[in-house]
Amino acid sequence: MKRRSLPVAAALVASAALLLTACGGGDDRSSDNDKIAGADQGSATPSETAESSAAPAGDNSDGVDLSLPKDMNLVFDWDKPKNENEAAAMDDAANFFRAIYRGVDKRTAKDAAVASYSTGGGLKYAQTQIKAWIDGGWTATGTLRHYDVTTRSAENGTSVEVAFCADSSKFYGKEIKTNKVLTTEPSIEDFDYYKLIMVKYPTAEGLWQASKVFVETKAAKCQ
Repeated sequence: MKRRSLPVAAALVASAALLLTACGGGDDRSSDNDKIAGADQGSATPSETAESSAAPAGDNSDGVDLSLPKDMNLVFDWDKPKNENEAAAMDDAANFFRAIYRGVDKRTAKDAAVASYSTGGGLKYAQTQIKAWIDGGWTATGTLRHYDVTTRSAENGTSVEVAFCADSSKFYGKEIKTNKVLTTEPSIEDFDYYKLIMVKYPTAEGLWQASKVFVETKAAKCQ
């Protein structure tokens, strides 16, 4: 999905100061020399309004349905870190994005996967992104690649920063009513750099939730 093809979604996201590879823009507001932004933010119970996940296909180890249509391919070209917490947080950062695009496909921001893998600012971010796609009348198709991942633990042991690049040059919006794929020529706008603050869910072993999302759009370092 390309920002140039989807000005309505871009406007919705920009107005909320939230960002997504396909639909938004913003600033990267943390640095490698700073403490992890939002590291002291605890996790919250998944929203009671989340719709239950009925289909068993695509279930992961947490029992949450993350299945996506065959033409919506999210690739995470990542090497797992040795640190157990960082590895788990990285896995659930990927699940956070799967949950967003599952919401796009299912046309709801209240899917159980969204509530499971996000909290606080991360939950608001996910819901705003999904709503922008729904309001625009789009779904997604193609391959969205995530790569060059790094992880960094906070001193408290319950927060991990997961940073990575995303390439959406082969990932497009598709109009629901017409099935028209909104393609564009590859450009710097296809590359974004993310930093997610993942927090450990206190009552579920191994579950991490995205609590904050920072994005640098048009990221030359990701080309």
